[in-house]
Amino acid sequence: MQDDELPGPGRIVKLDVLFQDENIVVINKQSGLHVHQPEIARRRVPREMTVLWTLRQQIDRFLYPIHRIDVGTEGVLVMALSSEVAGQYQRELQEGNAKKVYKAICRGWLPESLRIEVPLERDSTSTLVDAVTEIRLLGKVEKPYSIGKRYPTARYSLIEARPLTGRWHQIRRHLARSAHPIIGDREHGDTHHSRYFREELGLPGLWLRADSLEIMGKTFTAPESKRWQRMLDVLKFHP
Repeated sequence: MQDDELPGPGRIVKLDVLFQDENIVVINKQSGLHVHQPEIARRRVPREMTVLWTLRQQIDRFLYPIHRIDVGTEGVLVMALSSEVAGQYQRELQEGNAKKVYKAICRGWLPESLRIEVPLERDSTSTLVDAVTEIRLLGKVEKPYSIGKRYPTARYSLIEARPLTGRWHQIRRHLARSAHPIIGDREHGDTHHSRYFREELGLPGLWLRADSLEIMGKTFTAPESKRWQRMLDVLKFHP
């Protein structure tokens, strides 16, 4: 699938398969695609906008989702070819045996390393559960642009995030509650900085990618998309 090329009704786009064997299929999901149909009926999208349906047509096999990444998030996504395998992989994820690595662009400058231990509400109830995310700074940049008139410049960080627990929107919520929301996050982000990226820099969307996943003795890494490469060329992060 080409960057910035999303399918429409009646139009199927080929997905980027990173790995396939008799048990699983791993793809590099594009930002803007749903893993499956939204659970809320009024938010249903054309089936061509879902990975589950599109990949079934592409490989001609029935698929079982193992995990999800948000519609705006790009990167590594694993599907199983049987319910038994899906259960095995899901247990690895639930028991914390898998290692996930994400990259993101955040508002402000973060420290070289940060461990966020802030309990989060479950997605279905208001019950608080433990949540831990480790952050490592990869680069930073400062733009001579005043946003919100509070500061004369705009600062951004390129980070690596490792969620040690698997809560709903964990990385997005943890960074937002640490005053460093991810750019392009419509639910937890800063609309002013997201608008600057979208309208002034020509960099729309959520700037979060599932960089790699280590699970069941295998490691899968997503290559940087043209969209991500373009962002790096525009922002020119430095140590």
